[in-house]
Amino acid sequence: MREDTVTRVSRPAFAPLVVIPVYDHAHAIGAVVQGVLASGVPCLVVDDGSHLPCAQVLDALARAHAPQVTLLRLPINQGKGGAMLAGFAEAARLGYSHVLQIDADGQHETADIPRFVALSQAQPEAVICGIPVYDASVPKARLYGRYATHIWVWINTLSLQIRDSMCGFRLYPLAPVTRLIGEETIGRRMDFDSEILVRLFWRGIKVISVSTAVTYPSDGVSHFDVWRDNVRISRMHARLFFGMLWRAPRLLWQRIAGPRA
Repeated sequence: MREDTVTRVSRPAFAPLVVIPVYDHAHAIGAVVQGVLASGVPCLVVDDGSHLPCAQVLDALARAHAPQVTLLRLPINQGKGGAMLAGFAEAARLGYSHVLQIDADGQHETADIPRFVALSQAQPEAVICGIPVYDASVPKARLYGRYATHIWVWINTLSLQIRDSMCGFRLYPLAPVTRLIGEETIGRRMDFDSEILVRLFWRGIKVISVSTAVTYPSDGVSHFDVWRDNVRISRMHARLFFGMLWRAPRLLWQRIAGPRA
């Protein structure tokens, strides 16, 4: 669906784009897109190798809501992180300054998008990251399991600034993200959300945390594999730990001096 003939257009200095990575969320994605459209922010849907029923839904959404909704189709499944990396590249190609990431399963509150955008506009060099406020729908094993990641992230940043690194609702300044992914390897699956935040923090990017309601998930589809993804996330934390060790003096100085943003 991407038009390679599209040229980079002139945009304002602050120009956010919502990017939604989608893999077989045919039943939820329509409502998510409608919620995004209500915020007034344009939307890029990244089809991460979905099967035909979902692919057809995405085609119809892109046709019905063009030009506010565009579709980028990946031929094979890349994982959530791989889809977001493709979305970042496309957003940069189209001249946007910021990317707001939101999940396709309907768990996030799209009505909060204007609040995230306003915070980002006030501090455009910072990452605005959601802190989930769960209702009774959250699986208790997932809820308690998140705390292990929280602790590892606090160790690997020598800071408590990143209060929740796993929430998939966040708004990034695109320039430092583009530099990061051009210089380092970022996890392409469920390890993506935590790893990119830690690596941005290591580079002095401020993380602003915002409470937001989360419901698990509206279409009943979750691609989190308890065994594979927990092993992948554990390996990611180990990699980051050894990366933190040689950065420790600078991270401690960063705590004293404060982040750049």
